[in-house]
Formats: sequence, C-alpha cells, structure tokens
Amino acid sequence: MRRRADRAPPAPITFQADPSRLRPIVSIESPTRSNFIRDLVAEDVETNRFGRPVTTRFPPEPNGFPHIGHVKSIVLNFGLAREFGGRCNLRFDDTNPLTEDMKYVEAMKRDIRWLGYEPDAELFASDYFEQLYAFAELLIQKGAAYVDSQSEEEIRANRGTVTSPGTNSPYRDRTPAENLDLLRRMQAGEFPDGAHVLRAKVDMAHPNMMMRDPLLLRIRRGAHHYRRGTSWNVYPLYDFAHGLSDAIEGITRSLCTLEFKDNRDIYDWLVRECGFTESPPTQIEFARLELDYTVLSKRKLLRLVNDERVSGWDDPRMPTISGIRRRGVTPEALRNFAEAVGVARKPARTELATFEHYVRDDLNMRVPRVMCVLKPLKVVLTNWPEGKVDELDAPYYPHDVPLEGSRTVPFSRELWIDRDDFMEDPPKKFFRLAPGREVRLRYAYLITCQEVVKDDAGEVVELRCTVDLDSRGGDAPDGRKVQGTIHWVSAAHALDCEVRLYDKLFTVPDPDAAAGEDGDITEFLNPESLIVVPDAKVEPSVGGDDVGTRYQFERTGYFVSDTADSTAERLVFNRTVTLRDSWAKVAAK
Repeated sequence: MRRRADRAPPAPITFQADPSRLRPIVSIESPTRSNFIRDLVAEDVETNRFGRPVTTRFPPEPNGFPHIGHVKSIVLNFGLAREFGGRCNLRFDDTNPLTEDMKYVEAMKRDIRWLGYEPDAELFASDYFEQLYAFAELLIQKGAAYVDSQSEEEIRANRGTVTSPGTNSPYRDRTPAENLDLLRRMQAGEFPDGAHVLRAKVDMAHPNMMMRDPLLLRIRRGAHHYRRGTSWNVYPLYDFAHGLSDAIEGITRSLCTLEFKDNRDIYDWLVRECGFTESPPTQIEFARLELDYTVLSKRKLLRLVNDERVSGWDDPRMPTISGIRRRGVTPEALRNFAEAVGVARKPARTELATFEHYVRDDLNMRVPRVMCVLKPLKVVLTNWPEGKVDELDAPYYPHDVPLEGSRTVPFSRELWIDRDDFMEDPPKKFFRLAPGREVRLRYAYLITCQEVVKDDAGEVVELRCTVDLDSRGGDAPDGRKVQGTIHWVSAAHALDCEVRLYDKLFTVPDPDAAAGEDGDITEFLNPESLIVVPDAKVEPSVGGDDVGTRYQFERTGYFVSDTADSTAERLVFNRTVTLRDSWAKVAAK
C-alpha cells in the first residue's frame, strides 16, 4: 500500500505560495481574459503612447485588512504589468494618520504575496509628503490654490448643487504671499484642526462639483503618523495625493473603480498644473466587485471586528483575504474567480454561488477525500469477531483523475455513522440505513440493521447490525443491488475533532441596501453563519497531516484544518464550502 503521492513536496510552479500539500493545477501565468482596459493597454504598447513600459500600481489605504473586492484590482493591475512586461507598484495611500496602522500594511503585503504576486516596488504616499508640500506651494505661487478659513459646514453649504453654481469663498482672493504664510504656519502647527484648509482655485460654477475648488490639504495638528511620527501637521487629501503620486512614479494607466469617475477631472488638472505635461498618467475606471451576502466597506468590517460580531479580521466568515485563506480557499481559486468576473464599465452584483463554484472547481481535483462523521451514531456489528480489525485500502481519488496513492482505513466491530444516515421510519426515496434495510459502507462491507437501541427519552443511541462477511470492498457476492452508500469511521480508531460549519455572514443578498443609508447592517447578520460541531469523528489517516491541509469530507463538503486553533492534540476543521448549495432550498421553504 502506498501513501498518497502529494505527501512529497509538489513540483514548483511560478509564484506558488500555498503551504499546504496540494497539487498545483492552475498556473499563475494562465491567459488573461480580454477586457476594455486590457485592450487600451495593448494599444498603448503597440503605439508606444507613453514612451515607457506599462506601469501600474495597486494603492490601498492601510486602514483595514484587504478583502475579496481588492482581489479584482490586484489581479488586474499586477496581471496587466506581467502580461505586457511592465511594472506594478504596491503603494500605500497612507495620508490619514487617524486610521492607519502598520499591521494593515503587513496584512496587505502578506496577502498579495499569498495571491502569487510580487510588487516591483513597495512605496508609500507618506514618502512623498515633502514633494506634495512643494507642489502645494507651487500651486499657491501660480495663483492656482489658496488657504480657505471657512468652516467645514460653510464650505459644504457654499459648494452649490448639481443645478446651481457654488459661491466663492471670501478668502479666495488672498494674495500668494498671504497664502504661503498661512500654509507654512499650518505646517508649523500654529492652528488647530479645521481652522484652515488648502483648496485648488478652479471654478465654483464647474458642472463637475468635484472641480469646485476641491480641498487639497487639511490640518491634523500633532497627529501621530505610523511612519512619519508627529513631524507633519498638514496632510494631503486623496485627490491631491493620488494623481501626483502616480505622476511621480511614472504610472501609465491609473486604474480606479467607478466611484472615482468624477475625480478624474481634478486628477488631470493637478497633474497638469504641477508640471507633468509629458505623457502624464491617465485614469480609467471600472466597476468594482460587489458580492452577494457580503459587505466590503472596511469601515463596516472594522465595526464587526470591534463589536466582536466576528472573531477578528481573519474570521473565516469575513470577506477579507486572510479570512478566506483561513477558510481554506486557495489563491488559484481567488484569481480564477476574479478573472471570471471580468472588468466592466457598469456595476453589477455577483452571486455568491459563482464564487463558490470556482472554489469547488479548484478543490475538486486537488484535495484528498476522507471520511468524517459530524453527528456520530454508534453501530455495533453483532457478527463481527471481538477484537478483529480489518485494514482496508481506500484510494484518495476513487472517481476522479487517477492520482497515485491511498490510505489505510481500519474497520472493527464498533463503528460511527452519521445520525442523518439513519431513519427509523424512512420516506420512500430514503436509500440509507433503516430497520431491516441493507446499505454499503464506503470502501468496506454491506451491513443490515437488525435492532434499534434507544435511551429512556426515546432517542436512538445505538444500532445493532449484521455484516455480510463476504462483501469486502462493498460488492455483494451474489450480485444483489444495494442502492445506499454511507460513510463511517471505526469507533476505536477515529480521532475526535471539532468541526466549524461556516455559512453566509448575512441573511440578505445586499445588506447595505437592506439597511439603507442610516440603517444597521448587523440587523441582517446570519445567526447560523457559524455552527460548531464539538464531537465529530474523523478517520485516523489525517492525524499526522500539517495544519492547513485541505480535504473533502465525503458527502459533506470541503474542509481545512484551522491554521489558528488546530493542533495535533486538538483537531479543528473549518468548512470551506459545501458540496452543493443547500441554502436556496432552505430559503425557499
């Protein structure tokens, strides 16, 4: 008998970062699907539009853990750079000292590498603070920016509406000298937060409200920046930092999601006004990923963590990459899903079933099948000799692509079967075990239920069965047909384990829409998103496997040993995905 072949380290593949023993079947170099952005980049390369190699960037703000929505942008930006022989920078948009932390930086770096990508450079917008401040002074000297001393409420009220122009600030005509003096004193820490802001001087009647003198710099006096300490008292806003950081780095196409479409005008204006006129970067927008039964706002995810609605950022119910990884999804499945969703100009929600399909499709041919009983019910084989143990050879891939290897499964007088595989009074199409009925035990023998033992409360606690001793392997010697096949484990050899059954975090497809603008998404949390099975029984072959090993528990679903809690002494398995979607049936009742 041979152990399964994948116990040896797998043959290396490009950018393989998954530590568990899986057979890699999808190369990260798989062809990129065509989309309108890819077509534009291909044309850029053909015409040498920018006069430099394709250069993209992934610019997350380090104020939370990366989630599945980021995967789409990661795959797009890194994939384009790789396909066209260019570069992709990882640049942290760390311009808000109040919300950012190095732990989020490390999480982002770890998850990008786990997905299989290596940035060409790791950069930080905070490294550009000196340059951005110099650009601010340049804009003031050109008469293209001014220090506004209105309150936040006054600025908002004077911006106008989509049908009416805004009102010029009473401070808009300050001289460059006055503005420079105020800006420098702002940076020196002379003013409290909100006393002044730096605004671009564009047009308060502009049809794009983003261009009505947008804010560039704000005061954060004495705030501690996780990288720059307390040396800065003014901080750039997104619009000021984003486009100019792209220009500094020589980005060719700046890929953003659709909510930044109206920001494109200020992006182009700032890049041009600050002197980047030779082949400047251009912004392109695409629809972000919207996944059913999920929220992807880092602010809302942070609330779930802080309110202990979940166990942490890596809770397997969370849509974070770390949570998805802990749940047992592979980087290949995530990349394949992102590629399949595609890049479009119009927003659209993606069904969770689509994501689960790619997870199953990836795991189906990669993980070993083993037997685990979630709700144990004892079976005693009355005609099996006391103390006898039969060592059965069970292949890992009995019905799929034949990969080398099998394991030994012990068979003895006392077994555990799943309680759901027995009914005392079964309906017509129930083909599993029942009084007087015969079933096949997977890889083993045919057994027939002869007696049902109940406790004082009337609950079934034991089944006494006979075994056809001539049916080893599961085939009747006389050729009779047996319809039902169930899984089992030997009671004397099975390992105790905890099984965590994870499901959708929310009960409605679109929690944000259901809650409304001022609503509370926690009202729609699924109370059955985690069901803990504390006393499951798993076959002994898994006992020496590494933490993080993935399996298919036959007839149950795909599982992974939990990377945080599972040990050799205490096995804990997380359900990655069911074998089939049972939620729709439950919801339809």
